[in-house]
Amino acid sequence: MKKISAIVTTKNEEHNIVNALKSVSFADEIIVVDSFSTDKTIELAKPIATKIFQRKYESPSKQKNWAMQKVKFEWIIILDADERVTLKLQEEIKKILKNQSDFDGFWIKRENYFMNKKVKFSGWQGDKVIRLIKKDKCKYDNKKVHEEIIDNGNIGELKNKLIHNTFNNKEDYLKKIERYAKWQAEDYQKKTGKITLFHTVIKPIFRFIKHYFIQMGILDGYVGFTISLYQSKAVFLRYKYLKLLRGKRNY
Repeated sequence: MKKISAIVTTKNEEHNIVNALKSVSFADEIIVVDSFSTDKTIELAKPIATKIFQRKYESPSKQKNWAMQKVKFEWIIILDADERVTLKLQEEIKKILKNQSDFDGFWIKRENYFMNKKVKFSGWQGDKVIRLIKKDKCKYDNKKVHEEIIDNGNIGELKNKLIHNTFNNKEDYLKKIERYAKWQAEDYQKKTGKITLFHTVIKPIFRFIKHYFIQMGILDGYVGFTISLYQSKAVFLRYKYLKLLRGKRNY
């Protein structure tokens, strides 16, 4: 059976790190790349991880590409600290390693939880990520937000899901939206023309309609409403910060 490395990226994840690392305990090595956590993340990771590196955080893609250079083995499972590899997913991955798949990577669907409730709709129902890859065949693009794997198209899809525990409360979700909006402003700098009311009013309204009605967030109750509202806010903030960026004002 082929050997596999696991990569887990962290920053102040003391409440998540142990369960994340235990979920990849089937891996032959576990690499943690930490962005100088100030909580107990490192202390808790040390008994479980094979190696721990600390590196200044620039973006998710740069952090993961850097980590991929540090692993020993051809196959890699990449995990965020708020994700968990279920036992069924572990077994499916082991079968792939045993049978020597011709694919260079695999999509993995995510089962998302927000405020401790499973999200069945709200635009998250089709969520999937490429997380099982061959290190010499795949790498991440340079986007600061919603980074994606660059591959040759030879990607399969697994049957079992990753568990994704997104946020326990609205405050943490809003903090991430603010942070990502600033990064997205940089990503959108070249591909966005003049910012108008279409960007700051119409697009946020449509984003709410999309998540709450078209993608059936209404069926997720209060959680679905919150996701839809905050997704709308994320669009507004993106263009707000882009406007500030173009005016060279601090944000």
